Order: sequence, then C-alpha cells, then structure tokens
Amino acid sequence: MKKKTKLNNYYLEMKEHYLEVPYYQEKRRIRVLLPKDYDKEDWASYPVLYMHDGQNIFYSKESYSGYSWKIIPTIKQHKELPKLIIVGIDNAGSNRLNEYAPWMTDVGTTPETASSGGDGMAYGDWLVNTVKPFIDDNYRTQSDRQNTLLAGSSMGGIITAYMGAAYPDIFGNLGVFSLASWFSERDFLRFCDHHPLNTDSRVFIQVGTKEGDEVDEAFAPNMNQAYIDCTLHYYQSLLRTGHPIENIDLHIMANEIHHEKYWADHFIEFLKFTLKE
Repeated sequence: MKKKTKLNNYYLEMKEHYLEVPYYQEKRRIRVLLPKDYDKEDWASYPVLYMHDGQNIFYSKESYSGYSWKIIPTIKQHKELPKLIIVGIDNAGSNRLNEYAPWMTDVGTTPETASSGGDGMAYGDWLVNTVKPFIDDNYRTQSDRQNTLLAGSSMGGIITAYMGAAYPDIFGNLGVFSLASWFSERDFLRFCDHHPLNTDSRVFIQVGTKEGDEVDEAFAPNMNQAYIDCTLHYYQSLLRTGHPIENIDLHIMANEIHHEKYWADHFIEFLKFTLKE
C-alpha cells in the first residue's frame, strides 16, 4: 500500500486585536499571522510585514472581490522562505479612499470624488506610532528598518509608497502593487522626489496593462494607461533620488487586471525579492 504524502497543512496561529483610531474615533481590527512554531521557538524573533486592506489578504470569504491574497497557503507552500510575522490592518470601509490618500485627489470629476482623500498622513502616523509599537511590544519582532516590510495594492499602493518615503528609517522594504497614484499624481511625485528611501531598501513594483475598472472611470478616462504611467513615474522618481536599480524589481504584466488574483500571484515574488539575504 502506497504511503500517503503529508500535505503542507501545518498550523499557523492568528491573533486578533482592536486598536483605537483617533482621527476617525473608532476601533480597528488588526490581525497578526504568526510563523510556524512561534510558541515553541521562544528564543526566535522575526521580521514583520505590515499590510493594508486586511479584509482582503487572508480569507476569500471576507475579500471585497471574493478572492484573497492567498497569504496563508503561500506561506505554507514555500518553506524555503524566512519565517516572518504578517500584520493585516483592516481598511476603513467607506473611508478607505480618504484614509489611504495622503492628499486630496486632483482628478475627481464629481462633487463626491473631487473631495476624496487627505487622511493618509494621519493613517501613516497611526501605523508608525500606534500599530508598530503595539506589535513590537506584544510579539517577538525584529523591529529594525531592514526587517520591517510594508505592502499594499491600488490605494494601498499609494499609502505604501508614501509611507516608505515619509518614514525611510522605519520601513526597509516595500511592495507596491497596482499603484493608483494617478489619484493625486502631482503631489505624490513631488513628495517622492524630495524624500528618498534608504538606498538599501528594496522596492517591488507590479502593475498590469488592463488595470482600469468602472470605479476608476468616475475619476478619469483611459485608466489602463494611467496605471502604467503612474507606475513608471514612481519608478523614475526612485531612480531620480538615487535609488539603486538593483534594489527595484519592476513587473509590468500583459493583460493582468486590477484584482486580488494577480496580487496573490505576485506575492511570492515580492517576498523572495525583499527577504533575500
């Protein structure tokens, strides 16, 4: 009788916390995915990856699109990766556009869209001065810049790129997926041009050639090209500020759309690039 092969179904523990968000006067769910044998290996400390849109990253049943980033199976299937702690921070629901945009949009075409954005700096301050200290105090983290990662998609890509530039001594590695900096391109690029990253930081950038959707069309036409353009503008800004080209991994993917499936597909590439020795 053939012996059955054991599947990669080892246990990953997840913790849940609720932290006060002062600028919205609400509590926000923060989930912490711990590496295998976290409790057994009480001598070990781990890098930390902070991710926006926490509802979309762990479970498909919670995801806005019905498809998650598949983070748990990806971690289980790639045992060659260094162990790390992953912190998923829920978005603000109806305030998501406001919270993930450091600047108000300059492309809104309706009264509602024209007034979107502007709370991203407050969110960045909260993550750096409330969420990260809480995680470092309650878990065995490697809290230095080189071992602190940040990733997000779309509007989460804007806030990731902004926070990497605003806090270069905090975040050492960035995952910028389907960057939507067209939302406030002028202010975004001006800021990035004047706030260089640490040259050791690694930046993974991914965009598809068919990213535009109906929501985006409420802001501006021809969004497929807009996503490609703003991604290249960010890439060029990094180079202008002296960032080494070998520390940037740019992927422009033919026919890929604005969807969690593709962010999930490229998540392992992001980890391999940013966690490599």
